[in-house]
Amino acid sequence: MTDTQEQPQVRLDKWLWAARFFKTRSLAKGAIEGGKVHYNGHRTKPGKIVEVGATVRLRQGWQEKSVKVVMISDQRRGAPEAQQLYAETDESLQKREEDAWQRKSLQASQLPPARRPNKKQRREIQRIKHQTGETEPPL
Repeated sequence: MTDTQEQPQVRLDKWLWAARFFKTRSLAKGAIEGGKVHYNGHRTKPGKIVEVGATVRLRQGWQEKSVKVVMISDQRRGAPEAQQLYAETDESLQKREEDAWQRKSLQASQLPPARRPNKKQRREIQRIKHQTGETEPPL
């Protein structure tokens, strides 16, 4: 038997679903048709037959992953088994870590949301206003 007879022929949308990149096949199909999934560097159709060794680049939210197809399966199984269907490239891992670090640093640089001052802070504010001669409007 040849390799093509041993490996099942699986559509790209079904493989993405089986590899747990998407919850449903229709979500996988929509992402492929929307141009968020590239097969060997090109846009493709959901019915494309997946081959071992192919590179799939997909974008999900903030993340963009580039994975190499290791195994082919048309059955959705647990996450540990699904992760054996692909191997993420080193460049993809490094880029995702850098992007995550940038998002965290941007979030840390933002000021915390404005809150009402507590009792101690209110007394300090009143003391400062009293020292500078400002008067508070009557309540």
